[in-house]
Amino acid sequence: MYLIVVGAGGIGSAIIDLAVRDRHNVAVIERDPKKAEAIIRRYDVLVFNADAASADILREAGAERADALIATTHDDATNLMVVAAAGDLGVPTIVTVVNNPEHVDLFRRLGAHVMENPDIIVAGYLYHSAWHPHVRDLVALPGGAQVFRITITADSPLVDLTLREAGKQGLIPEGLLIAAVERDGDLVIPSGSTVIRAGDNVTVFTKGHVPQSAIEQLTG
Repeated sequence: MYLIVVGAGGIGSAIIDLAVRDRHNVAVIERDPKKAEAIIRRYDVLVFNADAASADILREAGAERADALIATTHDDATNLMVVAAAGDLGVPTIVTVVNNPEHVDLFRRLGAHVMENPDIIVAGYLYHSAWHPHVRDLVALPGGAQVFRITITADSPLVDLTLREAGKQGLIPEGLLIAAVERDGDLVIPSGSTVIRAGDNVTVFTKGHVPQSAIEQLTG
């Protein structure tokens, strides 16, 4: 795959690292000369020290043959111009960070896949981790939904019950779905007959914010 990454800050650099590890061809557009130089020193990728809000720069970076473009700057105006220009040049997959939630619909109308305000997502993850130490790998989804992992302790009321039995006893809060169970290195997609054991790592989907009482009820 040929990927263009716009912006080599924290998010952009992490994307570059992932893409290089997967042996994709990568072009980077970064207007800060120090950040551009850091990428040149670390990776064998094509780097353009330029403003990406230009169709000419995107063409020079190979947009017309790119499989995807990811815009990661902290400036929505820049990202918007990049998305529009990339669309005009026929880039088939365009992904962008949107820093202001009010701008999301505008980006989506241009056909971009949107990552809403990453700072808020990180803040939410850190906040929930502080209040819910049993919660790991929390991911916030659109509409307030969340996916996270917890470890079932020996004190959990779910231990040795099937999910169907736990549901009938009201031990699984409403609006919460146990989507996967990891046990002894094996990942199980559960059914109503799946028995929960102490030590299970459980992946949970919930429609909204999870109160501390619900976490304690599940984990024990």
